[in-house]
Amino acid sequence: MQSITLRHYIIKHEKCIGILFYSHKVIQALIKELPDVKWSKEHNLVYVKNTPENLDAIYNKFRGVAWINSKYFFKNKPVNVKGTGNGDISWVEGRKPKAGYKVCPKEYLQKLELKRYSNSTIKTYVLCFERFINHYINQEINGLNETHIRAYLSNLVKKGASNSYLNQMVNAIKFYYEIVQDMPNRFYEIERPRKEQKLPKVLSKEEILAIIENTNNIKHRCIVELLYSAGLRRSELINLKITDIDSNRMLIRVDNAKGSKDRFTLLSETVLKDLRVYFTEWQPKIYLFESPGGKQYSAGSVQAIVSNASEKARIKKPVSPHMLRHSFATHLLENGTDLRYIQLLLGHSSTKTTEMYTHVAVNTFKKVKNPLD
Repeated sequence: MQSITLRHYIIKHEKCIGILFYSHKVIQALIKELPDVKWSKEHNLVYVKNTPENLDAIYNKFRGVAWINSKYFFKNKPVNVKGTGNGDISWVEGRKPKAGYKVCPKEYLQKLELKRYSNSTIKTYVLCFERFINHYINQEINGLNETHIRAYLSNLVKKGASNSYLNQMVNAIKFYYEIVQDMPNRFYEIERPRKEQKLPKVLSKEEILAIIENTNNIKHRCIVELLYSAGLRRSELINLKITDIDSNRMLIRVDNAKGSKDRFTLLSETVLKDLRVYFTEWQPKIYLFESPGGKQYSAGSVQAIVSNASEKARIKKPVSPHMLRHSFATHLLENGTDLRYIQLLLGHSSTKTTEMYTHVAVNTFKKVKNPLD
């Protein structure tokens, strides 16, 4: 049986259905019968306007005659509607960009807001997409295609952009055309750089204890202790509520973590004692850690606490909150904890992600006899 392939295109600033096929008399005859069918010299294909009526016409016309390949046209997996953040776009709306600067379309911001993306993801997507559209300052957004994207990415590579940044840029661009404009797989064939395989940076147990001992007060001490002893992400820590601490079961509930997943992790007896002292002294109302005004603690404050304590502990390498999480997982593995349990405590979807800690666990190398010895 003959086949045709449907693809999303924007031609002359209109959303269109591109129809690709191998030359065949019957297929060509049927295509001529489609409503207002046209030829695009730029894309080297025939197309019709993207309307429900035209899509129905294509399926009715080729049913039983040709197989319709629509894997590039429809969503091939469900889109996660609920994100891990609050979808706050107020910082974007409050900006005063300079004259001539192209800003993100309102529909782009609305999609980010409705999908409840985290503040950091929103900022990354907005800034990346705006850099892209301002690179082509004199062209309409919907007039940009794969050629423009590849040229821009090539320009970033020449400037030494990291693989991580290139992937963020691709995600931000695809978000507009595939999610905002509702054209799934619009840029299916855009090449991505290979993902960098970097090992997690880990602290020793002695370094962790030194950081804890060099915190300024009981509140800061509890923050560092929880990051390490529960393997929390910084965002998870500042989202913790008082009710998430289950002292009866010695567990911490982590709601709506990365990937919109809930999980439980460990509550240390040592930390519980310190939390009780902290609670009596600071008396938080809703969140476990609150700013002086009673609002949710900021991610920047958590970073500052960890950095300051690390400097006072005379640790020469830069220390981030996420390094405490990496250290938690690595130390559990070194103590003989099953990888599957570590995966559950960290909230990883796959054991492949958790397996990276086997590359830095000390006990892995202690089993190997050095040939020099």
